[in-house]
Amino acid sequence: MSTAASVDAPTELPAVDVRLVAPESRYEIDDGRVVYVAPADEPHGSRHSKVSALLEAHVGADWDVASDMLTRTSEMSDVAPDASVFRRARDSRTGGRQLEELAFEVVSTERLNEAGAKARKLAGRGVRRVFAIDVARRRAFEWSRDLGTWQMLAPDSAIDDAALAVALPVVALVQAAKADDAMASALLAKGTPVLEAALAQREARGEARGEARGEARGEARGKAEALIAVLVARGLAPSPAERQRLLAVSDHAVLDAWLARAPYCASVAELLGAPPKLG
Repeated sequence: MSTAASVDAPTELPAVDVRLVAPESRYEIDDGRVVYVAPADEPHGSRHSKVSALLEAHVGADWDVASDMLTRTSEMSDVAPDASVFRRARDSRTGGRQLEELAFEVVSTERLNEAGAKARKLAGRGVRRVFAIDVARRRAFEWSRDLGTWQMLAPDSAIDDAALAVALPVVALVQAAKADDAMASALLAKGTPVLEAALAQREARGEARGEARGEARGEARGKAEALIAVLVARGLAPSPAERQRLLAVSDHAVLDAWLARAPYCASVAELLGAPPKLG
């Protein structure tokens, strides 16, 4: 796990939220060329949703998460990462939003090298870390500024970053089945009040049920011991096996019926052998 050093964005460029294209129009600008961004297919759309949800669960309190948010990367480019993490505080210089610090691209029909072109622009603008999720091959990559290419992340590693309150497991990004567990673990680790309250209520209900079961077992044992005392007083001391059987009974109705017959039965075997007359 590694945390990339902060990268200062170039100050001569337009503010990150000054648009070349109209928001919500499904267009980006790539080096002055208008590019239509088609709606996602099922694999891309489904994983896109999971990535955004994972980021929401893992992000720190001072950061926010966005999906498909346009970022001005140069005088001639305006691109939108699939998901991004940026500081909640407004930019002190422009009054607008701050540049994202983490950006994520979901790759399905799009080729990895096409995502690399976008990563290069984002990194050049100053985005600290850029990641790609390859849906088909279940792989995750991080963009390397030094090498100018993608570096594969180990499946058992995690993304550890100042913008994340909890390290994000790579396996949760590449395997949809792992996403829910990772989100739940992150929310618990962050001490989410709603989850903590729900867990406290469940624990309290469990303790109450345990106490009730304990009281019921205690009352049943008391009746069984009283039954044994009656039999012993009549000279009908139960054998060890019979005593064990009597003490194992937890049904209060059965014990009550046996207590009613204990003064009159001829033997312990008769008491235990005959079906008790309940009620």
